[in-house]
Amino acid sequence: MPTRIYFHVLMLLGICIINLCADSAAAQESWNGKRCAVVLTYDDALEEHLDNAIPKLDALQLKATFYLTASFSGAANRLNDWRKVAQNGHELGNHTLFHPCEGGRKGREWVGPDYDLNKYSVKRMLDEIRMTNNWLQTLDAKTGRSFAFTCGDMTVEGIPFMDSLRGEFVAARAVRNERPVISTVDVYNLPSYMVNGETADEMIGWVKQAEQTQSVMVFLFHGVNGGNALNVDLQEHNKLLQYLHDNRDKIWVTTVVELANYINARHSK
Repeated sequence: MPTRIYFHVLMLLGICIINLCADSAAAQESWNGKRCAVVLTYDDALEEHLDNAIPKLDALQLKATFYLTASFSGAANRLNDWRKVAQNGHELGNHTLFHPCEGGRKGREWVGPDYDLNKYSVKRMLDEIRMTNNWLQTLDAKTGRSFAFTCGDMTVEGIPFMDSLRGEFVAARAVRNERPVISTVDVYNLPSYMVNGETADEMIGWVKQAEQTQSVMVFLFHGVNGGNALNVDLQEHNKLLQYLHDNRDKIWVTTVVELANYINARHSK
């Protein structure tokens, strides 16, 4: 091989190696210096969240997002406890005033006519969400907040109602089994995996896949050892939390608001 061609080949190889190293380093640092991000979210203001989930989270110094529905008994009966949750660094998110969902289809027989989204107007939905924001602010004195779509329903009267609320929320969590990488995250349509009876090994497997793909993994819990038909066993739940704690050198466990703020800052660059 002539010397000039050999020299150019070496230069190209060197450039490729440098670019690969740079890409690898950037990927490693995509999530606040960690390989992936994990967000733990809990829906419906259940007393089991306060009694079963919070003690383990606090013991391991892990922060989570709790989506409160203001009219539910677990919210109304434990106001001071939810204040303490916020004071301890957890996020209180908006899960509407009455938890309306689209009824009239299989699996939604439990939806009553009063809170059937098919009978809502956009104005009613917006009014109830804003009222819940005001109520939440009395608990934590915060204005930066995220929203969780009830039952994953994102439209009223065929209109995506979050479009009218983007100035009032930092992010919105959806219900969809996806783990996006940081460049593709839509913070107003943040996907999440709904947990219903999975073992710790299965849930840890989701996290490991997020590590491999350097993506974000959002968990959606309802019942924690009871409180909802969609449930996770407490022992399995706690094993997952222990894994996240033990691997905090490569897993960033954060809240929805903190995640969204970080992603927006990265995208703005």
